[in-house]
Amino acid sequence: MPLPQTVRVKLSSEAAGAITITPVLLQELPVGELIEHVLGLAGKDEARIREILFRGTLVSGASRFRWEGFRTEAEDLRQALAAFPDPDPSLPFAAARCVHAVLRGGRQAIEIPREAAGRKGLLPHATFWDALMEAVADGADYAGYSYRNRADRYTHRFTSGEIERVRAAAGSLRYNTLRDQIRTVAFTSAELYAARE
Repeated sequence: MPLPQTVRVKLSSEAAGAITITPVLLQELPVGELIEHVLGLAGKDEARIREILFRGTLVSGASRFRWEGFRTEAEDLRQALAAFPDPDPSLPFAAARCVHAVLRGGRQAIEIPREAAGRKGLLPHATFWDALMEAVADGADYAGYSYRNRADRYTHRFTSGEIERVRAAAGSLRYNTLRDQIRTVAFTSAELYAARE
């Protein structure tokens, strides 16, 4: 059966919290957009994608997607998947393309969008983002393509000296909460997301 052009999707919230009644939205979603959400969970594993499309349910982030499941022909699915990037381990890490970083290693991950960490104050000086990119530039290893983030993913394990430099650079951040997290929460590595040009 060929892929439909659009899929009628019921969209509801899966956000944790007290028992609440959340509205269910009905939406006609282009099949490519639905497949992109599935890719965020399954990667380009064709068998798994076909299973999810047939099952008709997916949780992506804080949202649950439900639709009337459908079967797909292998060739039709391959053609649809050809529109999405493949992992490319030959791509070296480029700080200029990096849009998001996550510091990991403790009980809490620290999310750092480039916009939040790259803002300069009134005085011209290096930003926290500049210091972070300098710390990871030479040792970022390719770790695959993230369909959820639409970016190539790299990892870097910090030396103790790099951790100290990153913590010290946190003083240039404009957001107190982010600054305090970087200074106090344990981290040993970074996950870096670089958009393709």
